Amino acid sequence: MLLGLLPGIEVVGAAGDGEEAVALVAGLAPDVVLMDLRMPRCDGVEATRRIRAEHPGTQVVVLTTFADDESLFPALAAGARGYLTKDAGGDEIARAVHSVLCGDAGLSPGIQRRLLERLSEAERGPAAPSEPPDGLTAREMEVLLLIAEGLSNPEIARRLHVSTATVKTHINNLFTKTGLKDRAQAVRYAYAKGLVRPPAG
Repeated sequence: MLLGLLPGIEVVGAAGDGEEAVALVAGLAPDVVLMDLRMPRCDGVEATRRIRAEHPGTQVVVLTTFADDESLFPALAAGARGYLTKDAGGDEIARAVHSVLCGDAGLSPGIQRRLLERLSEAERGPAAPSEPPDGLTAREMEVLLLIAEGLSNPEIARRLHVSTATVKTHINNLFTKTGLKDRAQAVRYAYAKGLVRPPAG
């Protein structure tokens, strides 16, 4: 209803899940798809990847309640050119749709800020080995480095924009892979592997 009231936007179809979205794009060839992320059968990231691969003339703007890194970065990597959270108003949605049609990114201010923070963190972070040790994932490495900084689980959750339960899962996984028993051992491990530099002086 909201989209139908926006000037310059015509709603040509609505899908109930990712599979239906891919099928509708094939039949309707819309200029832009507003994509949810958490859906049955085929989630929004996979649907975005398929739409961008099979129908490069259709742009994708994600419209979701989720603004955490685990939602944002896979969606952008899959080819989404816009990313809005569901508290976006009509003007913001219309702006994002027109931006991606013009070849620009349609990102909400909060998402732009998170991308800049992530770039800044990457620039000032310690030089990590080309391959994470002991099969750690990139996210487990991030969690390990934040433990080495002395951050608590809630602080790590806020820094990474994820839940505390997600942080605990990452910590359990990295402890299992490395054989570590506690945070103190994790800090020593990070220094021993050269992931963290000792403070100067």
